Amino acid sequence: MNEPGGQAAYWNGPGATKTFTHPVHHSWLAGVDQDARILDYGCGYGRVTAELQDRGFSRVSGVDPSPRLVERGRSARPDLSLEVLPAPPALPHASASVDVVLLFAVLTCVPDDAAQRALVAELVRVLAPGGLLYVSDLLLQDDERNRDRYTAHAHRFGTPYGVFTTDDGAVCRHHDIAGLRTLLAGLDPVAERRIDVLTMNGHRTQGVQLLTRKP
Repeated sequence: MNEPGGQAAYWNGPGATKTFTHPVHHSWLAGVDQDARILDYGCGYGRVTAELQDRGFSRVSGVDPSPRLVERGRSARPDLSLEVLPAPPALPHASASVDVVLLFAVLTCVPDDAAQRALVAELVRVLAPGGLLYVSDLLLQDDERNRDRYTAHAHRFGTPYGVFTTDDGAVCRHHDIAGLRTLLAGLDPVAERRIDVLTMNGHRTQGVQLLTRKP
């Protein structure tokens, strides 16, 4: 998933080769019907899309702004429904037409506050009443390496604390948990859990997963 108007070159270049690792906590989806309409937003090469389909969900689809990532996913799994999203965050879906949206390691790739709010608003639009939004993302880290790069990026570009540039050129963001909860404040909280996860560049990092429901 790239920031709207932003990092297309990265996600069609180095980013298209990455391995994504955020785990699906399947017990959170235990009550979801097998024929529920599920959207994997920022699906990349379809890792989560494939995992859900392989567990019996019959109406799973993925969208991503990167043609290279979508092509990679289609080549590996031609049976998946993966589509390129031409103008994120806008979706071609009708309002209230989706039962579950998964947003895995996407907000980290959308560093701007306004762009994050626009993305969440679009996902809420397509969710049916009672639908679930399942977010998995990365928290602020307290080690010296990360503190230094947060501070350097904020001083140089005036970005929120937690935004940084990776060694291979992606602009990413780690989040304060209170900020994530505020971003999702229009939804009812269902569950929250902390995770330990490898980033796309192989660093062990603390993350969080939040399950919310549209009223």
